Amino acid sequence: MSRRRIGFWYRLAAVIAKPWLIVFFKRDWRGMENIPADGGFITVVNHNSYLDPLSYAHFQYNTGRVPRFLAKYALFKAPVVGGMLRRIGQIPVYRESTDAANAFRAAVEAINSGECVAFYPEGTLTRDPDQWPMAGKTGAARVALLTKAPVIPVAQWGANEALPPYGKLKLFPRKTFRVLAGPPVDLSAFYDREPTAENLRAATDVIMDAITELLAEVRGEPAPTERYDHRKAVRAQQAARRAAATENEESGA
Repeated sequence: MSRRRIGFWYRLAAVIAKPWLIVFFKRDWRGMENIPADGGFITVVNHNSYLDPLSYAHFQYNTGRVPRFLAKYALFKAPVVGGMLRRIGQIPVYRESTDAANAFRAAVEAINSGECVAFYPEGTLTRDPDQWPMAGKTGAARVALLTKAPVIPVAQWGANEALPPYGKLKLFPRKTFRVLAGPPVDLSAFYDREPTAENLRAATDVIMDAITELLAEVRGEPAPTERYDHRKAVRAQQAARRAAATENEESGA
């Protein structure tokens, strides 16, 4: 299968962004040989800074295979933002669809056309206190099983030191953007299974394990044995508050 050309608008965005990235940040890039030279594929990337899409995009742009990021379809309706997203080839996600598979139809079409689609499977910035990958959402696994395209895990670290989650930008001293791409995740065991919630969750866990293993290598430290689940943490906090309120009422406080 062929590969899509980068295109004028994507190149223009790179011309504008790359000089600033080169001036303000050092780079430690590894695993570029794992980015497929041809054909459609998926990348799954950890997310710990609003700055890390630039770090990752810079890394992959230099491989010659540009990532197409997912964005809410509503953004494509905006006059200025929507036009720019379309020009640089970003991928709409139809979250209003009642069919979960149909929500990612543009991503599936892009991959089948020979493009790379980048997923942040956590769905948002990690809430893990130590910035390890959280439990992932199942969108990347769903698209992977629909297309059977290679799934390349990517771990990155360093953008979060320049711009911590929900923190302020700290450019100096210069930080190092560390990016490591690994070999394809083996999801073949799931290809002949029904895309049930249980199977999609299991495939997602395999994906998140691969990202976490790479991040442990990048950080040079062992990953936690249990993955942080923000929804469970919120439910636990709510339960603790209810219990405290009940105790206060019973004690007459």
